[in-house]
Amino acid sequence: MNLIFLGPPGAGKGTQSKNLIERFDIPQISTGDIIRAAIRSGSPLGVEVAEYANTGRLVPDDLVNRLASERLADDDCRGGFLLDGYPRTVAQAEALDGVLLERGAPLDHVLLLEVDDSELLDRITGRRSDPESGRVYHVTFDPPPEDLAARLIQRPDDTAEVFGKRLREYHQKTAPLIPYYEDRGLLRRIDGRGSLGEVTERVTHAVD
Repeated sequence: MNLIFLGPPGAGKGTQSKNLIERFDIPQISTGDIIRAAIRSGSPLGVEVAEYANTGRLVPDDLVNRLASERLADDDCRGGFLLDGYPRTVAQAEALDGVLLERGAPLDHVLLLEVDDSELLDRITGRRSDPESGRVYHVTFDPPPEDLAARLIQRPDDTAEVFGKRLREYHQKTAPLIPYYEDRGLLRRIDGRGSLGEVTERVTHAVD
């Protein structure tokens, strides 16, 4: 099964991705993971990528595309893959099309997890982390025990300001992928609202 998972930050892609990779026994591939792996490897491509990443600059599309192409050539991708966070732009999607066409590995589905912006904001800004256990709670949906509440913290990227920037970037750069894949009959829209079990059932239905 060859899959792409799309959706705004906070929609729950990470949680649902775990279910999919276990069900189909396929690797989950994210841009961040392949960049970090390339840097650790010390390969010529990894060194080139590190020059951008270590100075806080955005890694150019051509380098990201080359990294993704190399990762998809690994043996564990022969039975399928789940791409999360790649492609991020239409230009990257076009490059991916070329790679998959060359390898005879077309996409089966592009899953889009949809949640309203206002609900996403509530999800993100209400999260609180326990610095001792690493457990994440939510002040409304999953409140912590009273004896733990005082030590919980809000992560810097869970503020309204930071999340707003991430959401704007998603709408500007990644959302154009929705009509790109919809026009090709690959897009599967999934309502990301409701309980974890309800969303998981919808995701399962979309790929069956």
